[in-house]
Amino acid sequence: MTDDTADIWARDEPESPCVKICLVHPDSGLCTGCYRTQDEIAAWGAMTSAERRAIMLQLAARKPLVARRRGGRAGRLAPKDER
Repeated sequence: MTDDTADIWARDEPESPCVKICLVHPDSGLCTGCYRTQDEIAAWGAMTSAERRAIMLQLAARKPLVARRRGGRAGRLAPKDER
């Protein structure tokens, strides 16, 4: 690969926030890895750079909405007031 071909692949938009932990939280509807909604994940490739940046700025604030479940299968099956 020459230096000329490296410029072909240069992109201005932010990279995906995906960390390959793809699990949608049942209460918040957010991915527990990247904190995006399913609609945002599906539309990511077609979004403009400005749309992606706007979402990226919101992700840190969404983190508290994705409480990690504990207790394995028993924790998932227990009524919410017992968790």
